[in-house]
Amino acid sequence: HPPVTHLCAKLRVHLNTPCNDIDIYSLTVDSKVSSRFAHTVVTSRVVNRADVTQEATFQVELPKRAFITNFSMIIDGVTYPGNIKEKASAQEEYSAAVARGESAGLVKATGRKMEQFQVSVNVAPSAKVTFELVYEELLKRHLGAYELLLKVQPQQLVKHLQMDIHIFEPQGISLLETESTFMTNELAHALTISQNETKAHIRFKPTLSQQKSPGGEDTVVNGNFIIHYDVNRTLSGGSIQIENGYFVHYFAPEGLPTIPKNVIFVIDKSGSMSGKKIQQTREALIKILDDLSPRDQFNLISFSREATQWKPSLVPASAENVNQARSYVSHLQAQGGTNINGAMMTAVQLLTNANRQELLPAGSVSLIILLTDGDPTVGETNPAKIQKNVQEAIADQYSLFCLGFGFDVSYAFLEKLALDNGGLARRIYEDSDSALQLEVPKCPRWAPEGGMAQRGSLTEALVLQTPSPPLTLLKGNLHMQNITFQMESSVAEKEGEFQSPKYIFHSFMERLWAYLTIQQLLEKMISASDAEKQALETRALNLSLQYSFVTPLTSMVVTKPEGKEQSEVAEKPVETGGCESKTPASLAAQGIPGHRHLLLHPSLLPHSPGRGCLNPDSFFFQNQPRQTHPPVSCQPPSGPLPALTSQPALPALGTAPAVPAPIQAPPVILTLPGQSVNRLCVDIKHSQGPMTLLSDPDQGIEVRGQYETEKAQFSWIEVTFKNPQLQVRASPEHVVVTRNRRNSAYKWKGTLFSVIPGLSMTMDKAGLLLLSSPDKVTIGLLPWDGPGKGLRLLLQDTDRFSSHVGGTLGQFYQDVLWGPPAAADDSRRTLSVQGHDYSATRLLKLDYQEGLPGTEISCWSVEL
Repeated sequence: HPPVTHLCAKLRVHLNTPCNDIDIYSLTVDSKVSSRFAHTVVTSRVVNRADVTQEATFQVELPKRAFITNFSMIIDGVTYPGNIKEKASAQEEYSAAVARGESAGLVKATGRKMEQFQVSVNVAPSAKVTFELVYEELLKRHLGAYELLLKVQPQQLVKHLQMDIHIFEPQGISLLETESTFMTNELAHALTISQNETKAHIRFKPTLSQQKSPGGEDTVVNGNFIIHYDVNRTLSGGSIQIENGYFVHYFAPEGLPTIPKNVIFVIDKSGSMSGKKIQQTREALIKILDDLSPRDQFNLISFSREATQWKPSLVPASAENVNQARSYVSHLQAQGGTNINGAMMTAVQLLTNANRQELLPAGSVSLIILLTDGDPTVGETNPAKIQKNVQEAIADQYSLFCLGFGFDVSYAFLEKLALDNGGLARRIYEDSDSALQLEVPKCPRWAPEGGMAQRGSLTEALVLQTPSPPLTLLKGNLHMQNITFQMESSVAEKEGEFQSPKYIFHSFMERLWAYLTIQQLLEKMISASDAEKQALETRALNLSLQYSFVTPLTSMVVTKPEGKEQSEVAEKPVETGGCESKTPASLAAQGIPGHRHLLLHPSLLPHSPGRGCLNPDSFFFQNQPRQTHPPVSCQPPSGPLPALTSQPALPALGTAPAVPAPIQAPPVILTLPGQSVNRLCVDIKHSQGPMTLLSDPDQGIEVRGQYETEKAQFSWIEVTFKNPQLQVRASPEHVVVTRNRRNSAYKWKGTLFSVIPGLSMTMDKAGLLLLSSPDKVTIGLLPWDGPGKGLRLLLQDTDRFSSHVGGTLGQFYQDVLWGPPAAADDSRRTLSVQGHDYSATRLLKLDYQEGLPGTEISCWSVEL
């Protein structure tokens, strides 16, 4: 995730100073990504155009997994650097900051994945200040792609606004996509993308006029800019890359079978899980159950004061058993105390009994998934004692994964519980998309030569050592078989790949080694004994200081020239159980050891004394995209449209006057090709389950949906494209885009501009999502809040449908025969479509295509 930038001016009240006198005249972001390791530099230059001193505030959001490596301010030609020190050495400066009421430091957590760096400084009249922040991060591969994230919020027009992202991957770049939440058609002209086999350059450089909002002087540049990319994987043994005496081996074999699993779900249904937590737990469980393979076995244990097994033993993950489990989960109610220790002992005993009875298939792996808020209140309530009991009971036989729910989750307790037992912990945030936050490990087992077997999950083994060997062996075991991958490499040839200074930052592979080693040492400290912890901490601290990383063991002291010199302290926030992350210094006073949420398994550190470390990403279950079925054409009646006539009056009931019904927006408005004024409004009166709305095999498009006649709205609409392979599923809550097994969720009415080869996706602030391509029909989806509330479908460029279009709606784009007007009423006609006759009536309807409040239109209304 490269940078997230935000610079704003905060005024101290001096007379009637205008609010825009702190002028950002330059804001640049430069990210160099070499072999997945991102080096990001954010530079901002401001000037005070007022005649009084003002305060400028510099803010940058960066990924939680990133380490800040440098910060500086240049004021009147004098550089004020940030100095990285051991925490104990920085304590005096930290105490001074606390005395000034700045105890929160310069870095705080902001949301799930980001941290915010912020510093303020007084700027004299006409003076200029340059801020520069540098940070580094290893990008994680998740569901088939690496992601760079830039969040840009300058809050004003910037004369020189520029982002440059250089990507160099010797393996070759196989996928490159851009996505933005603020892009407009005008801003799209400021985006340039160039790419060859191994390099890519993305530049975004908008002019002042392109940045302006329509009819105003405000900027429209406000939101996320995201790049997804992946690399070629043609060799089963992976890719070895060498630079300056260090080497990295990326290993991600494809097409391998997954290992059968034996899964015990341990579900907290105590009183503390009531409300949003139990609702999210139900959603999470249903998602995970749907992802199980028929080769898997599973069981459920729900608990409050006591633990209850759903079935006496493990059962196959057949469709029938999964449906029964879904029903059981949907009826869970939260009440009572929380006996985590008792429930975990029950789960371990269930697996142990099955193993003793030889009910676990040979070559399978067993794991326990605990879903809780991590707050024990019944039975054993001492977290350390529970951790000890569970570790002794599991005895390295199974893996434990913990999902923590709620803003007050006891995350430190759950993280250690998982890491002690070969698993991972994951916090589930209190959003509506809990199911989208979850993936289940497939659990392949891999070990680098000389390393330990991995009981958790792994998609990409990353091994770094020096000196570089000409031969690398990786051994692992799949279901019922052992596999060895062998890679040979030429040191001179491989080192020659990293000779392009434009794309490479100095000694990046050595810094990558240090970054990963620190991350893993910090993680091992969580599960280490007191005797081991000191040695691990000393090594991590020395590396942090040697390579100038702001980690939980170091602080960056920032000196500011205000009167007498002042110092502020930047520290790494750590994950805690509250609604915000805290700094390690503030946690130390509470007796909580400094650490952060890391997803690297501690057992992956090689045993060899050389410089080596292993970075796993997880294999995940994902629902496979639906098979693309053939997706939708139509001829309007010729001649002038008949005059709109009144609807027949209803029979009088007593003496009360008839009340006219409000004009409704139909579920679907079809624009008939050939006559732009001619529209067909379709009302669906009879619906049984999901229906194919449009299917055009020549266009490679299919649109399916489910219409609820009682609510008169679509509960979901799904659009599938064959080329590029992509699926968009819309519900009243959000939109989920699936491509390459990767799900991305978007909330309605959040601006979006995404470009992939062959397709663009845009969403405006009204919520209109358009899926368009130069040679395809444009499909629109809209969450309509007006009369007839619900999802709406609209189509543009319908003349591009092929002659093979079909479906409930697609039939109207075939040859349509219009009968003559009725003798007594020219507002009624008959449509004949593929042997079916439909009665069409000319009525007033509400056109939703231009957004609220809608426009009254005259259209032919057909009931299906």
